[in-house]
Amino acid sequence: MGSKIYKVLFMLIGIGTLAYMIRAMGVEEIWINLEKIGWWFLPVLGSWAVLYWMNAIAFKAIIQEPQLPQTDVPFWKVLQLTVSGYAINYITPFVALGGEPYRIIELKNYVGGSKAGSSVLLYGVMHILSHILFWVVSVFLILWFVPASTLVNVACAVIFVMAIVCTWLFTKFYKKGITVSLLRALSGLPLVGKKINNLLEAKFETLNDVDQQVKNLFQNRRGRFYTALFWEFVARVIGCFEIYFIGLALDINIDFIDAMIISSGSSLFANLVFFFPMQLGTREGGLAMAVMSIGLPASVGIFMGIVTRIREIVWIIIGLGWMSLVKKK
Repeated sequence: MGSKIYKVLFMLIGIGTLAYMIRAMGVEEIWINLEKIGWWFLPVLGSWAVLYWMNAIAFKAIIQEPQLPQTDVPFWKVLQLTVSGYAINYITPFVALGGEPYRIIELKNYVGGSKAGSSVLLYGVMHILSHILFWVVSVFLILWFVPASTLVNVACAVIFVMAIVCTWLFTKFYKKGITVSLLRALSGLPLVGKKINNLLEAKFETLNDVDQQVKNLFQNRRGRFYTALFWEFVARVIGCFEIYFIGLALDINIDFIDAMIISSGSSLFANLVFFFPMQLGTREGGLAMAVMSIGLPASVGIFMGIVTRIREIVWIIIGLGWMSLVKKK
């Protein structure tokens, strides 16, 4: 019953968000931009199909334990959870506060609650780590190919600081237990601290079990860890083809390295202001600044932002539609 209510709730939120986005952009404006990009919109959509496929491979690598046959969840189910989970994340104000609970609710029907929770948590961590790795690699591309400026140097410095801080936090928390350590830290907050502490005491065994499975991946399943990280990183690179294809549609002289620089710069900006639903306004601003850094006019970034938003709307429809068609195991 809870799973059904959750699906209905996010279907309603999704429909409302899509209606708002389409109204804000305007059907006529969407059509004009689709005409402008032409058939190149199909490769743009297709690049994200490949990206989601690789995300699902990484997610399955985390879920599956060869010695536990029940963890061999069908790949198409993992792919559906991947696509639908991201669709929900796009329509919620805070990233990963919608899609992740949905994935846990659905996955626990296959592998149990604690395994589902730890798998989704680990996949979220892997997704963040792959972003950091992608940004760090992009720094070297930026320093090599982009003319030096104050903005470029500051952006590179921010990326390095974020990489160091996030890696340190990751190492610290996974050794102590991510969920228990985090809830203990949050229990010191005013107003909500007491409720969090009560939750920690009531669910301690389950949360501790989740932490033990998290530790198990990094201590005893290193091959799976690196496999998941590899596919997540490759997925980040594949995502750059979207920018490259849009450039080809506009007949702009950019190569794939330029596309990686634009993609990394815009995604960094978007993640710094992740609390906006569907990254309203922030994506266009990030893309505008990114394309300007390689000598292109800001209008190109605005157009890229519009096209990526249309692509996102299509994949939200696919994700929510797929979610509504799935029958409970």
